[in-house]
Amino acid sequence: MIVYDNFWKTLKKKNITQYKLIHQCGISSSLLARLRAGQPISTHTIDQLCKILDCQVSDILSYQPKTNGSVGHDNQET
Repeated sequence: MIVYDNFWKTLKKKNITQYKLIHQCGISSSLLARLRAGQPISTHTIDQLCKILDCQVSDILSYQPKTNGSVGHDNQET
């Protein structure tokens, strides 16, 4: 599961507000809502955020395995 906790940490570290992202950088409030909710975003959007924040992808998102005990079927051979 992709999580965006690093994005919020990077904003704070770089002293960039959500207001600035929306009004000066052209990031939509709906994108910020998607990040808050942990919803998927496109690689194009990740690229834009990296350019705006002058950071690496790992400063925006990370992968955390699901912890509910369920096993995914994506990597299983048939």
